[in-house]
Amino acid sequence: MTRRRATRTALAAVAAGTLLAASACGVGGDGRGTAGAREPERTGTVSGTITFRTLQLKPVFTQYVQGVIDAFEKQHPKAHVTWEDVPGEGYNEKLVADAQAGSLPDVVNLSTDSFQLLADRGMLADVARLDPGIGKEYVPGAWEQFKLPGHGQSVYAYPWYVTPEILTYNKELFTASGLDPARPPVTVEQFFDYAEQIAARSRGRYTAFMADPKGRLPGDWQKMGVPILNPAKNAFTFGTDKALEWIERMKELYAKGAMPKESLTGSADINQLYGAGRLVFGPGSPGFIKDVRQNSPRIYATTQVAPTVTGTLGHIGIYAQSLGIRKDTKSPDAAAEFARWVTNGPNQVAFARQVTIYPSNARGLADPYFSDRGDGRDPETLSRAVGAAELREAALDANTPVQWTNQVGDVVVREMQKAIKGETDPRTALRRALTGANKILADQARR
Repeated sequence: MTRRRATRTALAAVAAGTLLAASACGVGGDGRGTAGAREPERTGTVSGTITFRTLQLKPVFTQYVQGVIDAFEKQHPKAHVTWEDVPGEGYNEKLVADAQAGSLPDVVNLSTDSFQLLADRGMLADVARLDPGIGKEYVPGAWEQFKLPGHGQSVYAYPWYVTPEILTYNKELFTASGLDPARPPVTVEQFFDYAEQIAARSRGRYTAFMADPKGRLPGDWQKMGVPILNPAKNAFTFGTDKALEWIERMKELYAKGAMPKESLTGSADINQLYGAGRLVFGPGSPGFIKDVRQNSPRIYATTQVAPTVTGTLGHIGIYAQSLGIRKDTKSPDAAAEFARWVTNGPNQVAFARQVTIYPSNARGLADPYFSDRGDGRDPETLSRAVGAAELREAALDANTPVQWTNQVGDVVVREMQKAIKGETDPRTALRRALTGANKILADQARR
């Protein structure tokens, strides 16, 4: 239902603080620093040696990535790509260290978190300026993901592969709860209504969904029409009656047994619970379906797939990987052309056929592979088609705003957990969450 940040890497506050301090003073080896560099200018010649960094793709995808590099170098014989692949653990910390040393790669694979770390500090090139017109090649929701508040139409990374939300649920448990499997919930409010009925009918034998405020927010609020930020993007504004309604419903449902008690702090394993037939709604990631097929064939056979809950504004959540260009790259033509090459339609489709991801490239997403629903009964095939349809149709997404940092999320989640458990009055919890979030935002602005 909501955007689940299963792949999100937690960044220590000290690392974020280090990057802030480094970017303020200049982090490049020449004293100027990437953040202080001018936007790169194309020369018209694709040449030079560039470094390309990926995140944990070796050895499984070595053949694919090397094939993409070889084809690029054949097309551009004056350019050479040096590929380095690094582990996922400590990736953001490594980016911080590289920023300090002035040794960021020319083309770097970025998750949502690492993109925010670098782009918000002025360390990435504006690819909309570097590569005019390229934006039309990508689905709007993915392209918009890499803009920054207050920077107009500038975009600071090429969208690479994306993963949209979908809705997965157990048809048998749906029916046992008196619900129609052919009529899944379409709004957050309806989702909660279904969860209440599930709790009433299950009598503790199974639950509806995971509490996990960290994974549900701010996505649920956005889908309910709660304004997360003011128009200037310099203050949080989520202290509304709608947000209060969300807290009160979550508290009520938690008390009625609609969620596993241990899921409030994120310690419960959603794959295990769903695979054991003890949870109605499964994870909202298409990649999850393959795990169910392999580990829980019986539950796979009764799994239904539908478009994710969208809510008032028609938002969906997408998790996106991107390719950023180092702002002071010495080979802007080669870097831009290579990032464009990696993210083109054919190359993204080839990648998506090997792993459960989706192209951000509109041409790639139009490939028949992503529209084939088969007989409509196989969950994995259906999930691929459902996810692709969402990406094609959704111009907006419910992804986390840049300002919603890990620090902000922790403050909000802590207050939500207290309110849902009944330790704090919901209105008080919302006020404290808003005050704490705005304090963090104001502190960051003063640095």
